[in-house]
Amino acid sequence: MFSLKQIQKDIQELPEDAQALLADFIEILKKRYSKSTQPESKSEKSPCQQFKEGGFIGCVAVEENLSTNYKQVLSEQLSAKYDHR
Repeated sequence: MFSLKQIQKDIQELPEDAQALLADFIEILKKRYSKSTQPESKSEKSPCQQFKEGGFIGCVAVEENLSTNYKQVLSEQLSAKYDHR
């Protein structure tokens, strides 16, 4: 592991634009690893929470077991729609 003095020396030897990039990277790391102290933002909410807040969950009515019998439902609906051919 590097010593603090060595890291400081290496940073001072970098060009100014590289030092700016390093400072930006440090800010990103601080935000990522200090989540427990920050309030939850919209991007940190689960997709389910975001859909509920956006009004997408519950905006349509379908059969409760559609995920298990969707092929049968689709077949029946297509037959009813295009049976005249």
